[in-house]
Amino acid sequence: MAAVAQTVPGTAVAGPDETLTVLVPTRSMATAAEALSPRVRAFPVTPDDGPPTGDAARAQVWVPPSGGARPSPDLLAALPRLRLVQLVSAGAERFVGRLPEGVVLCNARGAHTPSTAEWVVAATLAAQRGLPDLVREQDAGRWTPGTYHSLVGARVLVVGAGDIGRRVGRMMTGFDVELTYVARSARDGVHATDELPRLLPEADVVVVVVPVTDETTGLVDAAFLAAMRDGALLVNAARGVVVDTGALLAELTAGRLRAALDVTEPEPLPEGHPLWSAPGLLLTPHVAGAVPGTDARAEAAVLDQLRRVLAGEPLVNVVASY
Repeated sequence: MAAVAQTVPGTAVAGPDETLTVLVPTRSMATAAEALSPRVRAFPVTPDDGPPTGDAARAQVWVPPSGGARPSPDLLAALPRLRLVQLVSAGAERFVGRLPEGVVLCNARGAHTPSTAEWVVAATLAAQRGLPDLVREQDAGRWTPGTYHSLVGARVLVVGAGDIGRRVGRMMTGFDVELTYVARSARDGVHATDELPRLLPEADVVVVVVPVTDETTGLVDAAFLAAMRDGALLVNAARGVVVDTGALLAELTAGRLRAALDVTEPEPLPEGHPLWSAPGLLLTPHVAGAVPGTDARAEAAVLDQLRRVLAGEPLVNVVASY
């Protein structure tokens, strides 16, 4: 379900003899960007700085901070020469449809892939083997043996056949799982989403790793969850809006399904929300990508894109062009 890869000529961002002005989220990234070429001027900008002024307002490229808010109209209005928004994340839903005409939106596809896939495997193993319950028993000083589920030999349905979904599959092959992939459209080895009603009842574990689009928002609704087999595990490493929170809560409360979530709707999850105490739920605070090395991979993706702009080469990881 990932967006179809596009390319846009680098010369659409800056001419061959033109100074390339870049807004970046950190001073270290500014230093690394300026080291690429004497043509580059980079300015560290944070959300608290307000709209850029002076030479910074001449920026053709903006690299927003990870996890920031939607782009403000005031900031965009202050950047009349903006041609490229390069994200440090894979998720681009906060920016799609909110950029001016003539601006290209690119993400950092692949930067978070290893860590997010690792979280999926770790959360699946923990949930299958009952580790959250056992840790609670340890905290309470109780020795409570029991029999739980297993990942070995499980039927795993991965909804999303992009970078992360494929990496999840490769990591899980060592557990002799039976893997099935689903994406927006069918292709060799991948089923289409319209086959979900047939595939869901067969899966022991359903992993959701799709981007946020009109099609995927609310994809995991009451009907989706009702089609899952009793005792199955839902693992969401996509975005909270992909899952109908109320419908999932109903299934968890009834004890029919289990879940492992790194993302929620709303997010951050407010105090007192029923998900905090939902039975059968392993919950982490959107940390799947937060491991040493992720920031370095994201910065490398940014620098590679700037090299392409300087060389007049096609841009990569294009999400949309306005």
